[in-house]
Amino acid sequence: MKSIFQSLQILPSDELDKLDGLITKRKLKKGDFLIQESQISKEIVLIKSGALRSFYINNEGEEITNCITFENEFMSAFASFITQKPTEENIQALFDTELEVISHASIEHLYENSIYWQKVGRIIAEMQYINLEQRILSFQKLTGKERYETLFKNHPNYIQLIPLQYLASFLGVTPRHLSRIRKAIL
Repeated sequence: MKSIFQSLQILPSDELDKLDGLITKRKLKKGDFLIQESQISKEIVLIKSGALRSFYINNEGEEITNCITFENEFMSAFASFITQKPTEENIQALFDTELEVISHASIEHLYENSIYWQKVGRIIAEMQYINLEQRILSFQKLTGKERYETLFKNHPNYIQLIPLQYLASFLGVTPRHLSRIRKAIL
């Protein structure tokens, strides 16, 4: 996590050193939950290896995958993390996953004591907003096939590992349509 923050080129080394002792490591086994619906998000994680998926349960009881997050990306139930109210999402490990974790209390402490950390928080929030906007635009402008091709281009090592039903839900297509897309591309 420290290297990600360092790459933003905002924090002097003494500010980066404030992370020492605040970051913990955690492992999730495939299928384990980082957070479940109705819990309050108390942490942000950085994925060191593996992948997480965020999903909701719709009115028909179906799981709708809204986000898949990979190595070197941050993940949290961000709305819950910000508001400290219960989340409506579930975040689950797609594979055995290693995480670096920082608590809400630690982040708030950093914000309260450093303008540098306030700027880092703003930049991360902006990055999350941009990711959300790009996802929304992809559904408005791209076909399911084009969304698949983008995912394949950006994360080819995962595309075959993600279970078909989760991948189809994430792309906004049926599993049958996803099978046709895969056959057409191969």
